[in-house]
Amino acid sequence: MTSVYRSRDIRGVFLDRMVINGPQHEIMITMQLATKQERVDPVTHEKTESLADSKVVTAISRDRGKTFRMGPVETDIDGDGDIDAKDTAKLAALAKAYNSILNP
Repeated sequence: MTSVYRSRDIRGVFLDRMVINGPQHEIMITMQLATKQERVDPVTHEKTESLADSKVVTAISRDRGKTFRMGPVETDIDGDGDIDAKDTAKLAALAKAYNSILNP
């Protein structure tokens, strides 16, 4: 998991890669975007962690990982307040980078 520290909440991305061997040799990268939240019970002082705002986005490549086509992106990835082509492009770049790390 890759994460960014923000007080007690940590934003992270869980990545998974699957290769489908067939005539097109498809590669699918699944990205789960979530926020890990830490809570402290006021009575027992026990810490608990949970995932919130979890969303799954899928990227598919049909050219052995050179380019990735994104499924619907419904999350503001770059924090600029809108969901647009920049968010999709950043996730496609993440999928391409992840694929190149696992398959250099």
